[in-house]
Amino acid sequence: MKPKKAGSLPDWGPFDGRSALSLTVPDVALMRELRVSLFQLQLEDLAVGSDGRNRVLLSPFGASSGRNAPSNSKFIFGPSTWLRGLIKPEPGMAVAYVDWSQQEFGIAASLSGDGAMMDAYRSGDPYLAFGKQAGRIPADGTKQTHGAERDLFKACVLGVQYGMGAASLAGRIGKPFPYAVELLRLHRETYPRFWAWSDGAESHAMLLNRLHTAFGWTIRVGADANPRSLRNFPCQANGAEMLRLACCLALEQGVSVLPF
Repeated sequence: MKPKKAGSLPDWGPFDGRSALSLTVPDVALMRELRVSLFQLQLEDLAVGSDGRNRVLLSPFGASSGRNAPSNSKFIFGPSTWLRGLIKPEPGMAVAYVDWSQQEFGIAASLSGDGAMMDAYRSGDPYLAFGKQAGRIPADGTKQTHGAERDLFKACVLGVQYGMGAASLAGRIGKPFPYAVELLRLHRETYPRFWAWSDGAESHAMLLNRLHTAFGWTIRVGADANPRSLRNFPCQANGAEMLRLACCLALEQGVSVLPF
């Protein structure tokens, strides 16, 4: 584990680090936002050359999932997304910044063959769709009319993707433990085929000591394997293969993929 800088914020993981107190006390929420913003402005480690280019070691296949593993402090895509406005093309040039929308959710829906999850992904807002499918948001509900409810279902979806349990989820959303248990129950009942597939991925890995992607990237599993990582591996690793395939297709079409 990398040592943290003096005065650095904790690693929030896949979420934004909101405590239960910052969700319920406006003044605490504002102080949190200020502290996070100030921390994100610590850019002295960005690897920027005299020509203004950001060049870093991308560490391809650096993660066990086959993803790249560049330094978050040196790479322009490591800090918060609002700082990516620092990226500027040269005169007469243009830069396109593209990404997948809810990629891991879509991969899980496709690999598991869960029809309800596929419908939620195709809706364009799987978090809102989950709430509607679970019967907790009306069919005509929107992000504007049911934003608070959507945020809870979003936290549940992201928590499931990272193997979060009810206790941790309750802390993230600032709700009692039984409330988090209910959210996870709704997820299991709404997407049963996904859960059967996820359970199967873990069992397959523990029985055969390996997991692999659609294109053959394989992870070897030992006795000390983390079940949460095993469940998340198919989404993470197949996502990495999607990126490599997209880069190949772009280059074949004459689109320059910048290594920064």
